[in-house]
Amino acid sequence: MNWMKYRIVYFLISATVIGAGIFAYLKWGLSLGIDFKGGALIEYQVGKDFSTEEAIKKIENPSIEVHSIQKAGENTYLIRTNPLNPSYRENIRVVLNELTGEDAQELRFENVGPSIGPDLIKKTIYAIAIASSAILLWVAFQFKSFKFGVSAVLAMLHDSLVLLGSFAILGHFFGVEIDFLFVTAMLTILSFSVHDTIVVYDRVRETRKKVGGSTIEMANMAISQTMVRSLNNSFTIIFMLVALILLGGTTVKWFAVALLIGTISGTYSSPFVAVPLLVVWEELQRKIKRA
Repeated sequence: MNWMKYRIVYFLISATVIGAGIFAYLKWGLSLGIDFKGGALIEYQVGKDFSTEEAIKKIENPSIEVHSIQKAGENTYLIRTNPLNPSYRENIRVVLNELTGEDAQELRFENVGPSIGPDLIKKTIYAIAIASSAILLWVAFQFKSFKFGVSAVLAMLHDSLVLLGSFAILGHFFGVEIDFLFVTAMLTILSFSVHDTIVVYDRVRETRKKVGGSTIEMANMAISQTMVRSLNNSFTIIFMLVALILLGGTTVKWFAVALLIGTISGTYSSPFVAVPLLVVWEELQRKIKRA
């Protein structure tokens, strides 16, 4: 199949998704969770369900800022707020009593400081930069071409932007917050993306040695030969993540969503971003030499 015939379409799809994410990030930003800002974590058991939007409107005042109210289990809710004095906790319980008509029972209360401070964020950025540079050099060395390394890192950056943009959108419309688990998911997805890209690149290299031909022909053959393997591998991960989203509870739900988005993006970017970038690069090199 002539996969590279539609490489402009692949780039347009990626540009649309990343563009929407960048717009969401610039307009709304990321909703930072307690891990970044610190705050209070309170779990209540109530007699019946209630409207979380109505609860937020009634609870919030100059002293109480509600970050989120999530259902944690059957008749239990997890409320995240700014750091609270004990007196303000009673205000929250009174509101819940009014909404449910029954006495709400406090199961847990924690005032926590930010576990992810500016220093840790800087170190994470430095670590990603160092890891990206090492990946670029290693891939370039293994495939004896600098453009392989650059294309792999650009595909990895593509997946990072897709994930960040997706959570900017989810944060605005669904109140999803960025926490330590999101950072973990981000780093996990980077390794998955590069792994899949290297598999396709290795097949490009082997095809070049055995068959030869133009870069487009080799890219088409490499994608055709690895597509089934990549899809089978990704679907086994996707099935597990969907099960976690549906059955895992609120604690791991958005962590699983982040991994799911990253898995889908990584599966797409390896054949349809990394390889087309390589093809376009070599085509530009050929045109420059002819000029």
